[in-house]
Amino acid sequence: QVQLVESGGGLVQAGGSLRLSCAASGRTSRNYHMGWFRQAPGKTREFVAAINSNGATTYYADSVEGRFTISRENAKNTVYLQMNSLKPEDTAVYYCAADLSRPSTIDYDYDYWGQGTQVTVSS
Repeated sequence: QVQLVESGGGLVQAGGSLRLSCAASGRTSRNYHMGWFRQAPGKTREFVAAINSNGATTYYADSVEGRFTISRENAKNTVYLQMNSLKPEDTAVYYCAADLSRPSTIDYDYDYWGQGTQVTVSS
């Protein structure tokens, strides 16, 4: 069992930056592959980024490639999403997720989810 708690969301102007954190509890949380997803009002949840359990491999959605960076500190059981050059279309609730099998880009592959953190980018 893994519990996930996101933090770091907020209101930022276009072109600004935010860093989201996802704190995982559980003795074996460092064995999990992690993903970030987001859901904007009236839209379906979409993949943002994923990282494998040891941090060696990362994946990004085309829409955030080059602007967002996913990373993890297993000693702190924490995964980060550094978001730079933010755009109004990045406005959404951001969720982190954990899975033992693989760092998937598909949301239903993940077994555990956080409660989400709101990111709002003003133009």
